[in-house]
Amino acid sequence: MPSSLLCNLHSISPTPTRVCASAVGLSCVGKFRCGLSSQCISSSFQCDGKVQCNNEEDELGCVRLSGRNSVLQVQKGGVWWTVCSEDWNNWLGVSACKQLGYSRSWLKAQCSSGKVTTLKCLECGTRPKYNTRIVGGNISKPGQFPWQVSLHINGEHVCGGSIITSHWILTAAHCVFADPSMWVVYVGLTEQPVHRAQSLAVDQIIYHAYYQPKGLDYDIALMKLATSLVFNGISPICLPNHGEEFKEGTMCWISGWGATENEGDTSEVLRSAMVPLLSTKTCNKPKVYHGFISSWMICAGFLEGGTDSCQGDSGGPLACGDSSVWKLVGTTSWGIGCAMRNKPGVYTRITKSLSWIHQQMELKRTWVLQG
Repeated sequence: MPSSLLCNLHSISPTPTRVCASAVGLSCVGKFRCGLSSQCISSSFQCDGKVQCNNEEDELGCVRLSGRNSVLQVQKGGVWWTVCSEDWNNWLGVSACKQLGYSRSWLKAQCSSGKVTTLKCLECGTRPKYNTRIVGGNISKPGQFPWQVSLHINGEHVCGGSIITSHWILTAAHCVFADPSMWVVYVGLTEQPVHRAQSLAVDQIIYHAYYQPKGLDYDIALMKLATSLVFNGISPICLPNHGEEFKEGTMCWISGWGATENEGDTSEVLRSAMVPLLSTKTCNKPKVYHGFISSWMICAGFLEGGTDSCQGDSGGPLACGDSSVWKLVGTTSWGIGCAMRNKPGVYTRITKSLSWIHQQMELKRTWVLQG
């Protein structure tokens, strides 16, 4: 089945372009660097409630949710501390969700075992249950992937994406090459051309600072919607938490309107399939991707081929179910061909991208208090 701008590796620079260490200098050794600038501050000033960096980087990313239970942790002086449940109140939950970049505060914090605080900022990752387990590429049912979006330019589907909040779409950086005003995001649809689907304009596109068009790494971008999504029949997918691991062999879903064969036309219907996660060690074997898989990438698929993502599915979700909650484990990025032997799909690893995602959302947040 579909998913990725599955490009030919040989037509791309074999070594991902990165920011050179010499470009940023060595003066920040033992200190905190303010973004990509030359400004450095003492690590003790990080997350102290006072802005030291010009772009507020020292006061971003000071809160995180850790592990499968979403344990709340805060950073102080470069060290992460687990938050105890004693004296906890809902205002603190509001504040923590705000620092994670979420725009709503109507979910309360819950204390686990009376010792530490676990937190949920958003209802996400739920969908109707289906009895059929799709192993090949099958047509998806309405509501089966309520977080899936279609990104259009000039009335045509270009890439996929995932709803992560009412204001944010997560996709691949190599997809969103044009001005934000040229894009239209469609949600709640299963068929192309679009019919009776909710459409939204894009206000802003944010690429990862290290992404390079001719590279393969850091292939991730956020699209900030001009207006808030209405969750009517659609819902966001949950982001994983810091430190969560998704083991090799875990069966996950890929979905999209991509081609059903290499270099073929995009599909008119949303298709989906289940594929197993592969370890970096497996994917980096000489007969597979020969060391090209970085820590920012995760592979999924069958080494014997037959089921895969393809052109037109880039930016779409690699979604894994965990105790009936669905989490975004990857964003479709690249590969060689489609469904070829020893050439599985390659996805941007979301657990590696979490800090960047939350920092961008926090910096550009639209804060809405719910009574």
